[in-house]
Amino acid sequence: MVNRCPKLPMPSMAVVKGDSRVPEISAASILAKVTRDAEMAALDVVFPQYGFAQHKGYPTAFHLEKLAEHGATEHHRRSFGPVKRALGLAS
Repeated sequence: MVNRCPKLPMPSMAVVKGDSRVPEISAASILAKVTRDAEMAALDVVFPQYGFAQHKGYPTAFHLEKLAEHGATEHHRRSFGPVKRALGLAS
């Protein structure tokens, strides 16, 4: 497995399996997940038909079903294959 760092103006190092090896990476992952879950809960209030609180944005069968049924919102990531297909952007 090859991990690469983006070109940054400071030293950086890619760490394979960093979540399990570096406490700071583990903490950042937890904070990111908690933040994402909160964002998905907020989106669920605005777009209840998608069930964001249930699938948290992960490509579950339920999420893909709702995406096919209702199309994509402005919050769906356009680079995600099922969203591309829902928007007719897949090549």
